[in-house]
Amino acid sequence: MKLKLLFLSTIFSFYVGLSQVPTGYYSAASADGYTLKTQLKNIITNGHVDQGYGALYDAYKTSDTDSFYENDNSVLDMYSENPNGTDAYNYQHGSRNCGNYNSENDCYNREHIFPQGFFNSRSPMKADVHHVVPSDGYVNGRRSNYPFGEVSNASWTSQNGSKVGTNTFDNFSGTVFEPIDEFKGDIARMLFYFATRYEDEVTSNSWDAPNASESNPLNGTNDQVFENWYIKLLYKWHTNDPVSQRENVRNNEAFKFQGNRNPFIDHPEYVSQIWGSVLATESFLSLKDVSVYPNPSKTNRITISTPDTVQITSIVLFSVIGSKIYETKNPKLKNQKISIPNLKTGLYILRISDANSSLTKKIIINN
Repeated sequence: MKLKLLFLSTIFSFYVGLSQVPTGYYSAASADGYTLKTQLKNIITNGHVDQGYGALYDAYKTSDTDSFYENDNSVLDMYSENPNGTDAYNYQHGSRNCGNYNSENDCYNREHIFPQGFFNSRSPMKADVHHVVPSDGYVNGRRSNYPFGEVSNASWTSQNGSKVGTNTFDNFSGTVFEPIDEFKGDIARMLFYFATRYEDEVTSNSWDAPNASESNPLNGTNDQVFENWYIKLLYKWHTNDPVSQRENVRNNEAFKFQGNRNPFIDHPEYVSQIWGSVLATESFLSLKDVSVYPNPSKTNRITISTPDTVQITSIVLFSVIGSKIYETKNPKLKNQKISIPNLKTGLYILRISDANSSLTKKIIINN
């Protein structure tokens, strides 16, 4: 037992070392559902210091520098970054801040992932680095106040593949903005942060009221915050694009800058713990009967077992820093089971998907 606890402690310390969470930071987060959300709100409100809108450009020098793709120390902009090749253009910190723009690559500015028009540009929301990111000015303008969504026929596409068009996800048919897959999870966790940090403000009469326009995804409550379709979309993106090393670095730098953290980067499981009731009522957790064992595992393998009614389309295993360790698509199961062998000691994130949903689990291997 002592060896097991020592191992778990070592793994936890390794994980925390990557994200640099202060000891005891989440000790008051002990509940589930919206009570947990309020506990997290109290944690991330305490210590949050509004550094001002103008200070964001300085913050981006450490929070949003490309040390992950081209590794050229340029501004890491989710709306222009090409993760699989050379960027069409890039910006250097401290130069070409907007300003006027007429096309892409004119200048970069500050993009509010939750549009500031909905909260009348009030503080501290306006300058909260956890949801205000550097962005090409023209793409930022094309995104406008549209909610995020998924687009099949784009009316406009950026040079890195971000799109504007009619939403095809779930039952919302308005205009949306779709970023590239690489950053969908990042954006989802930023919006879950916003819904948590500002749960006391989102129902204020001074905010853009729900249904005042098709662009506003607020549902009028301070517990759920977003409409059902938006929760489903963000959860899908959150599970399909797990926390990356880039997000951990950004979270650490944001903490240094303004004194609080994004809990959904440090603890991705909080999303389903808080909004699980919404996801369950929408039949979005269709993989809930899938089991993974042993976990923790004392061998070098895990086994995935599914009921006959579940048709797995993909299984992906990531390391704790987001590297893909294993992937199989449309696997052939024997007796509704499949094993992943030859795993080294460590902490992993497992993502299992069917045609409609994904399930994410934390896996511990203790050989």
